[in-house]
Amino acid sequence: MEQYEPDRLSPAQVAAMRRSLRNGRASLSRRSLLRASAGGALAVGGLGTLSACGIPAAGNTQGGVSAEDRSAKEKTVSFSNWTEYMDVDESEKHHPTLDAFTERTGIKVKYTEDINDNVEFFGKIKPQLAAGQDTGRDLICVTDWLAARLIRLGWVQKLDPANLPHAYANLSSQFRTPDWDPGRAYSYVWQGISTVIAYNKKALDGVEVKTVSDLLDNPKLKGRVGFLSEMRDSVGMTLLDMGKDPGTFTADDFDAAIARMQKAVDKGQIRRFTGNDYTSDLTSGDFAACIAWAGDVVQLKADSPDIDFIIPDSGYITSTDNLLVPNKARHKTNAERLIDYYYEPKAAAELAAYINYVCPVDGVKEELAKLDEDAANNPLIIPDKAMAKKSRAFRSLSSKEETAFEEKFAKLTGA
Repeated sequence: MEQYEPDRLSPAQVAAMRRSLRNGRASLSRRSLLRASAGGALAVGGLGTLSACGIPAAGNTQGGVSAEDRSAKEKTVSFSNWTEYMDVDESEKHHPTLDAFTERTGIKVKYTEDINDNVEFFGKIKPQLAAGQDTGRDLICVTDWLAARLIRLGWVQKLDPANLPHAYANLSSQFRTPDWDPGRAYSYVWQGISTVIAYNKKALDGVEVKTVSDLLDNPKLKGRVGFLSEMRDSVGMTLLDMGKDPGTFTADDFDAAIARMQKAVDKGQIRRFTGNDYTSDLTSGDFAACIAWAGDVVQLKADSPDIDFIIPDSGYITSTDNLLVPNKARHKTNAERLIDYYYEPKAAAELAAYINYVCPVDGVKEELAKLDEDAANNPLIIPDKAMAKKSRAFRSLSSKEETAFEEKFAKLTGA
């Protein structure tokens, strides 16, 4: 089990956090990502609490530490999630799927949108977890790299398969075996987040874009290409283009991908590295093509006939946001029932119709078509088998690798 050392973050890691908070996926709420062209920003603070993330060693804390499960006596569950990452009704005061869960089970959901950034949220819950105390939360939703760390630290509980029949049966095969939680013993996917190539047909003016190599090398696109300021997305897509698997790459492979992008930077091919602000560059035509997040592309396509996307034959990067039960949670069974509920096709379809991310639930397409036929037929929401086969995940990094790789990526991007 990994012991959390009370050390400070490297300058490169701090820079990476600032990028994420300023203009990465963390800079906007999940639903606001889909409104990015309208400029809906989420004010995110907390950098002061991150700059010196010395964390007490885990000490004698063991993995999977439970409290007395009060689920049978207390019909409640406390769920922490990202802002606007849940369906809402027209009044924007109620969450229909959560209300339906409560009506069916009698379990009231204390739903809190208190996650703006993975690192910031980790800073909130680490003191209790490190001390072996209850965080006050029964269910949390964090991105795969942080989920991996929480599992390594032994700060989340193993899930009971008996309470997760729908989740076990309906989880899409592309999400079943992450290297950080094989077989999903500790986590289940909330939503998938795909990285693709987006382009502006008008700005391309007949230039063909099919690969990352086209972005990096075609002189007709010089100065009109965007890459993402998130390391795993830009490096991962470049590794795939080079014939390397992001799930098994070596340090030499990473260096080669950085060198490949550096060459494009030096010759002015890449205009800039961006967070979600690439959406305005793409719609205006300043970017003819760029690396993009599928959740944005869904909305941009709906708003503009000039915007479209391509999945390279080499593949694409998919990350996940994941549901976990922290140590000492008091309502573990209720949390597991809530996880399982969102793996029923009807509930999963209602959620997918609202938030437009990659739905991890097999068998949801028919239900989604009843609500939104376009969404049901959109491979960015419901990947077909051919697209799912091209999905690749960026492998887990050790603390040493994280520091070294972020330093090199920061140098590349000028962060």
